[in-house]
Order: sequence, then structure tokens, then C-alpha cells
Amino acid sequence: MNEMNVQEPQQDKVSGGRDKVRAEKSSGLAEFWDWAKTIVIAFVVMMLLNLFVFNLSSVRGQSMQPTLYENERLFVDKIVYDFTNPKHGEVVVLKDPSDGPDKKEFLVKRIVGVPGDIVEVKEHKLYVNGILKVEPYTEVDIQDEDFAPITIEKDHYFVMGDNRHLSASRDSRSFGSVKAGDIVGRAEFIFWPITQIKSL
Repeated sequence: MNEMNVQEPQQDKVSGGRDKVRAEKSSGLAEFWDWAKTIVIAFVVMMLLNLFVFNLSSVRGQSMQPTLYENERLFVDKIVYDFTNPKHGEVVVLKDPSDGPDKKEFLVKRIVGVPGDIVEVKEHKLYVNGILKVEPYTEVDIQDEDFAPITIEKDHYFVMGDNRHLSASRDSRSFGSVKAGDIVGRAEFIFWPITQIKSL
């Protein structure tokens, strides 16, 4: 009597192996698309937040020394002025209202005059509404020329750089008061470098 060897069909083994490979590929592809969608959604959310809620800005120039230095990074709140008005002493980012070859896209300055204020520089010191302005954020008296009293009009703000050395800051003393609509947001704190993290 002859013995019969019963073996699994070779075709079934091959088919099963292919199904396993397909399943693994399908699983890997699905995982890749999940990651891709997550990254795209996160990117879109960050872009929308950056467009409407906050901005990360880099300091350029020396006009805000000793408060801010070149290449420090700022967190800027872009919606705060939708709910309140700029106040004395706040550091803001604004669109450069000036013309000429030195024009930049944005400037960082400090609010020193609000609508209705009378601002003047007398004997190299800043006066607001006839009162000497105490400015602990500066290190020297104003070394540029004095200027006569001016009244800040409605929806406008007078801004200056903290660097009061001669010709160190291009601000409202040269281009006048700035429109409220040109103020992009309030600089809240320095976040880089880590050793310089502080609120403003």
C-alpha cells in the first residue's frame, strides 16, 4: 500500500504571505497619512494663530536699548488692542510709518503719549502734560534736540525708543504720532535667548 504525503497547497502559502505584506503596507500608509494630517493641521493652526492672535518677532537695531538688544526674540500679543487701548509705557510693535531708504516693515517702540496728551522734550527731558516723565527704562537723558509741545490727536500715539543717545532711535520725534491701526500688537516678553527671558 503506497503512502500518500498530504501537503498544504503552495499557492495558499504565497497568497497568505502577500496578504500579510499588503496589510503591513496598508497599516504603514495609514499611519503615515495620520502623521501627515496632524502636521498639516498643526501648521495651519499655527499660521492662523500667528496671523490673528500672536506673533514671534526678532529685534533689529539698537533703538530700544537697554530694554531690548539685537536678535532678541519677542512674543507679541496681536489681539490685546481689540479689547483695550495702548497705555503709557507699553512696548509695541508697529508698522513703520516713515518713508525713505531707512524704512522697515515693523518697528519696536514704547508708548509715551496717548490721545489728548501734550508731549514735549525740554532741556533734554520728556514731559507729558507738563509733568516730567520718570523713565526707569532709559539710561541717559535725551541727547537729540528739544521739541515744542504737541497735542496727540484722537486714535494716535506718540512712540519713542528707549535708547536716548544721539540719533539712536527713529520714532515719533521724526515721523510724528502713529495711527492706532498701525500698531500691530503689544510685546509681552522676551523668550530668546533663554538667559534673557523676562516680561516687558
